[in-house]
Amino acid sequence: MAQTMMKKIVASSACLMVGITRRTSSRSLVTASNNVTAKKERNLPAEGEITKSVFMSQSTDIYTNLALEDWMYRNMDFSNHHVMMVWRNEPCVVIGRHQNPWLEANVPLLNEREIALARRNSGGGTVYHDRGNLNITFFTHRERYDRKYNLELIKRALFRGFGIKSIINERQDMVVRDKYKVSGTAAKLGRLTAYHHCTLLVNANKADLSRALAKRETQATASTRSEVANLSEMDNRVTVESLQTAIGYEYLRTAALSLQDGGQGQISKQRGFQFVNPTDDWFPGLAELRNELQSWDWNYGRTPVFTVSRSFPVPAELLAPSKAYSATQELVISMSVDKGLIDDVTLNIPPGLVESGFHGEASVITQLKGKRFTSEALTALQDAMLTRHSSDVRKLDDKEQFVAKCFDQVVNTV
Repeated sequence: MAQTMMKKIVASSACLMVGITRRTSSRSLVTASNNVTAKKERNLPAEGEITKSVFMSQSTDIYTNLALEDWMYRNMDFSNHHVMMVWRNEPCVVIGRHQNPWLEANVPLLNEREIALARRNSGGGTVYHDRGNLNITFFTHRERYDRKYNLELIKRALFRGFGIKSIINERQDMVVRDKYKVSGTAAKLGRLTAYHHCTLLVNANKADLSRALAKRETQATASTRSEVANLSEMDNRVTVESLQTAIGYEYLRTAALSLQDGGQGQISKQRGFQFVNPTDDWFPGLAELRNELQSWDWNYGRTPVFTVSRSFPVPAELLAPSKAYSATQELVISMSVDKGLIDDVTLNIPPGLVESGFHGEASVITQLKGKRFTSEALTALQDAMLTRHSSDVRKLDDKEQFVAKCFDQVVNTV
């Protein structure tokens, strides 16, 4: 009964209070879901009829914030109400919709440090987030999408609030001091709704950023790396909180479709800053979206096909002692990985290792196909090699341990 009454209330724009810093539920700002699902093409309102809100997410969980972004994209009508969402996360790496996590990030380090890896729904490159990042998402109707408007607004806020001069380069990154990147950008455009989001480096841990985004050598295309800087290095007055306020007010004082500065008069017409709590109570179905975004199948299973190959010199003590070899004896492991699963494996075993008694039987390789490109595959390799032993010998010999160690380095090191 209470939920039914709330839906009736939110359907009426008369219930929407104007405020700058008032804490309020986002339910008062969304159109009833049964109306939203029936969104239709129509003449869009004039600029003066569009109101704005700044949503401030109370979550610092990357999967929750990405789910909130996706929920708003799917369910809200931005025809006459534009929203800028600001949010921040605990340490995580966020890759683009079509990217390869093993190529873009140091996956073993992320697992070791319990740093989340998330695949977002938009394109673009890989970024590192921590509490020193400010993330911003601009939501509009599809026909009102304007990435240049959004970036110019941020640029203006940086200068107005802190005197920081920046430029927007040809890749639509925000750059300071002619070369240091402080913001990356990406977008998702639907039939009726669009969003553009970016992350601003305020006082992020650049050492952790560098380690988390260490590159793996594979036959695939990686993100373009850039020199980065924190905005706090430009002016120590810049904090995530002060920047959030500066950009929020710049957004509210600027006309909806042009960069005309309306000052305090324009601010007074807006819906202001709104704290939002990303839970199912506020956004029904959000938990399901979050679970999908946190799943292995989404974050790793959507990876395009890639191959990886590495060579390992065989220690002399593992070679046949009575033989002399003219060339370095190297074990070469090559793998093709599709949707995060091992599709094909090749072990090129040097003569010295074969003559000392190691044979890479086809049965061992067969056991690896279809396994995740993780330690799951290493376990399968070890089990397969053990099956060749007699029942009373359940330990890998020196040569098998060497092969397993090499395989582990292919799967679990950058």
